[in-house]
Amino acid sequence: MLGGSVYIALIRFVISLAGTILLFFLMSEPRVSRKRLIVYSGGFSVVVIMLACCWYVADWKSCVRMVAFVIYILFAFFAIYMSHDPIFLSVYKLALTFYMIAVFLVGGIEAAVIFFHRNVWADIIVRILLIALMAFFIEKKIKKSIQGFGYYVENELDRFSVTVLIICILFGIGFILNPNHQEQTPYHLFQVVTNFILTGALQLLVFRLYLHIGKEKEFEKENQLMKMNQRLLERNMELLEESVEAGKRIRHDVRHHNAVIAEYVRREQNEELLQYLKEYKEETDGNIPEIICANTAVNNILSAYTRKARKEQIKVTLDVDLGSNLTIPNIDLVTILANAYENAIYGCKEVKKQSPKRQCFIQLMIKRKKNKLVIYCSNTCRIETELKNGQPKPEFTGGIGVLSIIKAAKNYGGEYDFKNDNGVFVFRLIMNIP
Repeated sequence: MLGGSVYIALIRFVISLAGTILLFFLMSEPRVSRKRLIVYSGGFSVVVIMLACCWYVADWKSCVRMVAFVIYILFAFFAIYMSHDPIFLSVYKLALTFYMIAVFLVGGIEAAVIFFHRNVWADIIVRILLIALMAFFIEKKIKKSIQGFGYYVENELDRFSVTVLIICILFGIGFILNPNHQEQTPYHLFQVVTNFILTGALQLLVFRLYLHIGKEKEFEKENQLMKMNQRLLERNMELLEESVEAGKRIRHDVRHHNAVIAEYVRREQNEELLQYLKEYKEETDGNIPEIICANTAVNNILSAYTRKARKEQIKVTLDVDLGSNLTIPNIDLVTILANAYENAIYGCKEVKKQSPKRQCFIQLMIKRKKNKLVIYCSNTCRIETELKNGQPKPEFTGGIGVLSIIKAAKNYGGEYDFKNDNGVFVFRLIMNIP
């Protein structure tokens, strides 16, 4: 808008495009190495700048009006291709970059017009200073925040939100960059400042919104872990109480049996004594705890949940082949199995509430194959059980367990999936054994 020769235009194009590339890739992770990124960005910049200079020479008016938008659109395709981020996250960062482009473009022009009598070199210097200031601010203040909340945007941002965001940004920046505003009146300056504030507030609102959603998700994970720990403590308390009761019963029975045996011996009733000892042996053998596998921790937790499931009249089928020398820490293994079993019981109980006559079952298979551990769990579930992002929604699992399973499995390169197979919920997991 300040005019100048094609050489001045060339310098502006170089500074603006270099600043755009710098600001975007400060916030985004490229899919290639830094050296390759510099080479690809340099080649892209040369082609685009040469085309822009030719356009400037051929038709100055249309170039001034549209060149910023055209260059940015071309850069948007280049950035999406070069960025390692998912497309929704790349679009969000492009919108933020577009806002910063408007800041240094309009900031340079307005500063040159108001303070330096439309001096083109003042415009160029102000652009460089604004780009450097924004790059410094991103690097020191918000780079970690943007990269940190990128995961939340990736999982929560939807197409409608992206569309509304981009439309609002384009309208706001489009008004600011409108070249038809030739008169630098106080009212025009007020309009420009107002639009900058509104579009900046929109960006800040989106950032705060998804940062809040992300923190809420983190709190939800922590809450789930606390609930999981509570459930495990409850199961351990049940096991401890059962052990205490069994100890009391054994001590009582020992005194009783000693008295009976002593009476048989005193009366020399040997046949009756032998018959009594035979009956006692049969009764003792019948009360031996179920041995599910050789791993004590896994055996105890599976025993506790199996008893709980059978009390709810759920048919349980176990196929567990697990030794005691597994190198996976018991706490991680128990976390996965306890949560999977807990969710299976919850799913069956919800089915019984909905259809009391429907037969419910749980099938659990655990196998070790070389350096892999395979876990398969299937259970009766409600037909309408839904999944979101490949995971069952909390309302269908009791709100706990899934995130704990995923977190523990990822520590060992675990691959997992969940699915609703027409009323049968299936959880499969394969993970490495260190």
